[in-house]
Amino acid sequence: MNLFTSILTVIHLVTAIAIVVLVLLQQGKGADMGAAFGGGSSQSVFGSRGSANFLSRTTGILAAVFFATGLSLAYMYTKQSSAPTSVMASENATPVEDQINGAGSEASQSNGDVPMVPSTDSN
Repeated sequence: MNLFTSILTVIHLVTAIAIVVLVLLQQGKGADMGAAFGGGSSQSVFGSRGSANFLSRTTGILAAVFFATGLSLAYMYTKQSSAPTSVMASENATPVEDQINGAGSEASQSNGDVPMVPSTDSN
């Protein structure tokens, strides 16, 4: 799952950069007026309106991929963080004293080794 998370993170980053580049490449609404008076955009590869439609459609697709990868990464990190991250947090962990002394020996059951907190009574 760690490899899949890394791959999705790279896809998410590349998609974010591509969206920024595509938004900066698109022309504003005021640029259409220059094309109406012979601005030369009708001689482009996509035609007079083709590049705007192509860039808008590509930006929309990349935005959908960006949201999908973002939601997937959020879901995976939420599931990953709900798992216990410490040995002490798991239910089947045994105390260190039991592992050292052997589980079931008398030394692990006595409280002679465990320090006690002094009482705060002022009697």
